Amino acid sequence: MPPKVEKEHLNVVDIASSDDDGDAQTVARKKASSLGERQLRRNISSPEIPQSSGSITPPALPSDETLDSRSFWKAGNYVFGPTSKPALLEGALEHARVHPKFLHSNATSHKWAFGAIAELMDNAVDEIQHGATFIKVDKIDIKMDNSPGPALLFLDDGGGMDPVLLRKCMSLGYSSKKSNTTIGQYGNGFKTSTMRLGADVIVFSRSTRAGKATQSVGLLSYTFLRRTGQDDVIVPMIDFDISGHWAEPIIYSTHDDWSSKLKTILEWSPFSLKEDLLLQFDDIGPHGTKIIIYNLWLNDEGIYELAFDDDDEDIRLRDEALREATTKVLKKTVELQSHISYRLRYSLRAYASMLYLRKFNNFQIILRGKPVQQFNIADELQYPKVVTYKPQVAAGSKECSVETTIGFIKETPTNVSGFNVYHKNRLIRPFWKVKSDGSVIGNGVVGVLEADFIEPAHDKQDFERSSLFVRLENRLKQMVHEYWKGHCYLMGYQPPGFAAKQKKLLANQHNNSSNLPAGGKQDSRDEQPGLDVPDVVMPEGDLASISVDQLCEENIQLFMRCEEKAQKEADLKQTIEELEKGLEDMRKKCAHLSSLLESKRKQKVT
Repeated sequence: MPPKVEKEHLNVVDIASSDDDGDAQTVARKKASSLGERQLRRNISSPEIPQSSGSITPPALPSDETLDSRSFWKAGNYVFGPTSKPALLEGALEHARVHPKFLHSNATSHKWAFGAIAELMDNAVDEIQHGATFIKVDKIDIKMDNSPGPALLFLDDGGGMDPVLLRKCMSLGYSSKKSNTTIGQYGNGFKTSTMRLGADVIVFSRSTRAGKATQSVGLLSYTFLRRTGQDDVIVPMIDFDISGHWAEPIIYSTHDDWSSKLKTILEWSPFSLKEDLLLQFDDIGPHGTKIIIYNLWLNDEGIYELAFDDDDEDIRLRDEALREATTKVLKKTVELQSHISYRLRYSLRAYASMLYLRKFNNFQIILRGKPVQQFNIADELQYPKVVTYKPQVAAGSKECSVETTIGFIKETPTNVSGFNVYHKNRLIRPFWKVKSDGSVIGNGVVGVLEADFIEPAHDKQDFERSSLFVRLENRLKQMVHEYWKGHCYLMGYQPPGFAAKQKKLLANQHNNSSNLPAGGKQDSRDEQPGLDVPDVVMPEGDLASISVDQLCEENIQLFMRCEEKAQKEADLKQTIEELEKGLEDMRKKCAHLSSLLESKRKQKVT
């Protein structure tokens, strides 16, 4: 049984800074905070949900809400009344208080809504070690006060959370993930991601631990905290024991306290009846977690950030999708926008397909009813090359090596380039351009690597700017230049310095032709061995008549021949070295045999 605590009405979330599991009972203990009958009996109407996610018409807002309160980047600007500090019980220690505005400011670490969705996907992927086989991401329609509206659904069949783990999940800064393979590590992802996507989230989780089956409900509602004037983060949670045939409430103090939490959940969630609340566990199964995010944020125009009606099998970022549709572009730009490097900016399906480096064996991301096909761009490269990089890690750290696959991208505009950098199988920086803008060097060159030796930022959309990161960036720049120098001719580009060499060659040919004897042939004494000199010099008029495409084709063939000759020369050198080594060995054997014969002759003479 979870530990019993002092009398309470609602749970107050503490800031937990330790990553150690410690005593589960100590971590799970909840601080008591009475709201008082005055607050619970206030005549406050529930927030309405905007009309339709696909409609361009701004959704209707409750009379006491403004557009600013429903726009994420302005939702933190609200006035709150004087703070009320509850009296401490005798012998109790004061705990750190967290104002509800911190939930909003904490969520601003996610500049990109898809980054917040990826955080919730990561939690399900981390549950693969506990048997998870899928995560479903979908849009559902909910009703509050007879007002329909969209909500985001996340459902997985992982190990689920018991009452203790649910309270850890709702705490700030606590993480029990210690494995080197898990993605989450800061204990902040659930709070920042859910609050970035919507004002409110309700969590349903079912789990079996130590032979005891439980199911729990937790509500993190920014709307509730803001509209009731709270000055502390209050999270109502209730638990049930389902080991028997019925769901029995788990009472920590009194039944009235449990009922008070249930009442708050029913009032501020989309489910106004206890029966409807419990029905949400039906599609979870024996274990798993279900997350519903509602009161989704609006953009500056008062329209939902996320678009659900543009594609029935996708979720899109409305602002990015509209920018793509309304911009008049050239044919090359249209080709660029059709490429995954551009589509992942506004299409969740495109982003999710590249989110994890290695393909799952027994796990699926199901987006709006259709599985996401994983895609590794390294499998689509032309003339791929694997380059090994050994970072200079700190003294005492385990040495590591990173394999980077680099090559030219297939059938795409040349301005698509960069490195897809992963950390623990998770995409952190997609198509990171390390080359200088305006330079042709590196056009169409794409690389893929997994950099576990550097730490990602909290939003997992970039890396910490450490010395290791700077050295990696410099090495990738060098890698692009080296690959470009040796392979650009295969794509019709001139290698660096080629123009100067060609100009010099033409100048030499011009000088040689002007020094020819009257007969028009070069003296045999001036011929260089191994150099084929043409008998006839092409007139300047004929040279000008050759098209650029013909010159490029001839250049490519010449460079290919040069590369083949260089490879043959390297093979010949290796053969010569092997023959010389064999000859040296034979000489040693001959010398040894000679010494043996000489010794035998001497023995016969004596």
